[in-house]
Amino acid sequence: MKYYIALFVMGVITNNYVLSKFLGICPFLGVSKKTNTAFGMSAAVIFVMLLATAATYPINSFLVAHKLAYLQTIVFILVIAALVQMVEIILKRYIPPLYQALGIYLPLITTNCAVLGVVILNVDSGYNFGRSMMSSFAAGVGFMVAMVMFSGVRERLESSDVPKFLEGLPITLIAASITSLSFLGFGGIVEGMGLI
Repeated sequence: MKYYIALFVMGVITNNYVLSKFLGICPFLGVSKKTNTAFGMSAAVIFVMLLATAATYPINSFLVAHKLAYLQTIVFILVIAALVQMVEIILKRYIPPLYQALGIYLPLITTNCAVLGVVILNVDSGYNFGRSMMSSFAAGVGFMVAMVMFSGVRERLESSDVPKFLEGLPITLIAASITSLSFLGFGGIVEGMGLI
């Protein structure tokens, strides 16, 4: 149980895929203008991460057993693309406002390196199915924390008096780097708590 808690804390705080590993930066910068959109995108990413992990775990076992591990990345990308298409169809059918708000960024989950990174890092870490699912869930929650937190920062920036030369992308990148630096303070928390 302690190991699962450690996986969760690491995925959300200390090894946050967006703020520590810098994976998934495209949706992080593109969809974080409004909190509700950031939350919806994050929920879709969590769903895809969990489905991708559940689908790719047995596929990876098959590839390894048949000495086809070199096809791992290609197969994982195809599985993730199919899952994203399924999520897109579900959102279009049942939650049209969120589908419209996410726009082009929803299909970009397919190329979101955080989703592929989670799946590959789970395999490389040698996690069993339960640990892989916990790691993916924690990574998704960490993605959500980063997105929602940064959307709050960006909403504050919209009402702030920013110098003309910093407006737009420059102030967004500066705010993202400061947000990322704030997570460095959590380094070593898992070891300090004696979870691993």
